[in-house]
Amino acid sequence: MNTLAKEPLASLLQRLFAEAKVLSPTSVPALADYWNALPAGEQARLMHTRTDYREFYERMKDIPLPVSPETGRLLYVLARHSNARSIVEFGTSFGLSTLHLAAALRDNGGGRVITTEFEATKVARARRHFEEARLDDLIEIREGDALETLARDLPEHVDLLLLDGAKGLYPDVLDRIEGRLRPGALVVADNADFCPDYLLRVRALDSGYLCLPFGEDVELSVRTG
Repeated sequence: MNTLAKEPLASLLQRLFAEAKVLSPTSVPALADYWNALPAGEQARLMHTRTDYREFYERMKDIPLPVSPETGRLLYVLARHSNARSIVEFGTSFGLSTLHLAAALRDNGGGRVITTEFEATKVARARRHFEEARLDDLIEIREGDALETLARDLPEHVDLLLLDGAKGLYPDVLDRIEGRLRPGALVVADNADFCPDYLLRVRALDSGYLCLPFGEDVELSVRTG
């Protein structure tokens, strides 16, 4: 059984990835002008910040900011292979990564993805996509700042954690989930190079993780402790 290859999800993913190619930050003149006007140092600061992320991502409220199709398939494969039933995602955006994870849960026989997004317009759009894919029964969206929404009411055990929100917050989000990660749980961090503190933490010899860079932009870690 492969829900990714079946309707209505297959066509929806194809459409959403095609739209994401057209609607990127550089394709929107106002966003491109804003970004290009920033000094290189300020661009780097915004990508790493742990305090000023809200304004930056509010400017991106109409931009999908999805994982790549390859990373989406990786998420599906990892969740399927590990027989995941309990998944937490930081950074919903338009819900493309969430759809891949929920498809894996469907094919695993059920479960729940808890995903969080602070931008209300993105939450509304993601909900429509989840309903269109007929996967909404497997997904819980928490609207608000992840540092608050993921600080409570978590499952006892988490099988997979996806980090794909504000990059500077990866260590803080991991702090909130780490005690729930079962031995063998997977942590997938998209664009992890933008958070050196996170990489230093999970790659340390005594970190309790075994790490493997995947492709050009993904850090895959297995919880060993």
